[in-house]
Amino acid sequence: MDPTVKANTTAALKQGISQFSPQMRAAAKYVLDHPSDFGLDSIRETARKAHVSTYTLVNMAKTLGFETFEAFRQPYRHALISGPGHRSDPDWLGDLRGRSVLGPVYADAAKNALAIVSHSLERQNLAELEQITDMLMAARTVYLTAIRSSYAIAHYVHYAGRMALPSLQLIPRHHNSPIDDLIDAREGDVLVAITVTPYSHETIEACAFAQKRGVKLLLITDSEVVSPDIVPEHTLVASVLSTHHFGCFSGMMAVTELLLACLIERGGAPARSRITSYEMLRIENNAYWVPQKKH
Repeated sequence: MDPTVKANTTAALKQGISQFSPQMRAAAKYVLDHPSDFGLDSIRETARKAHVSTYTLVNMAKTLGFETFEAFRQPYRHALISGPGHRSDPDWLGDLRGRSVLGPVYADAAKNALAIVSHSLERQNLAELEQITDMLMAARTVYLTAIRSSYAIAHYVHYAGRMALPSLQLIPRHHNSPIDDLIDAREGDVLVAITVTPYSHETIEACAFAQKRGVKLLLITDSEVVSPDIVPEHTLVASVLSTHHFGCFSGMMAVTELLLACLIERGGAPARSRITSYEMLRIENNAYWVPQKKH
């Protein structure tokens, strides 16, 4: 089967989702977020997981030009069958499981982290990363925003990224709303927004506000579609599946490291010079702990 069928179907889902009914919108988001499950599961199981009716899935298939639901699902199923098999667990994971009560917890969490880092990196597109890097480097101002758990990622991206990208600003400042700090944003600027399920209301509102002002948008998130009303120029998707209640950010951290590596490389000699200047400044001001010599 031609692999472009799956790619074209995915593109059609992303482009059409804003025009779908609420039920079809939920179904489309499920397919985009869980393509592997969609390729394997029956129509009833897919309907159950997506919280929609089987009729909605059949109707969506016909809307996309497929005669049946099976024809709609087949490209996703074929991609799984023709793709590489599941990687076997490292020996050290198996050894850990029986060592203590926390052995299985350790092993499951480690296996999950390894899997989502690999999955998140594999799905990235080099050409798009190059386009994103060019967009950020060319921007007048790059705003960076995140709320709650996602803020930790944004803080690190700002800490390291501003050395390669001096125009990078972390918002909100002074515990304001992100919109307060976007008041001067205009065409020629870029907003980088980091958010994962459940999506922050403030972050989504900031994205909508920025786009109304002609600001380009880069989303770093866990889904191809965060809101049907938000159409970013680019989206970097990372898995945050977890073995505990909160999302695992290992995959997202790996994806943002890719972006930082591209920015630093594209920043060239000026970026390297700023990194050196920052390091010298910290050393001169005793930012790093140094053990005292014993007399």
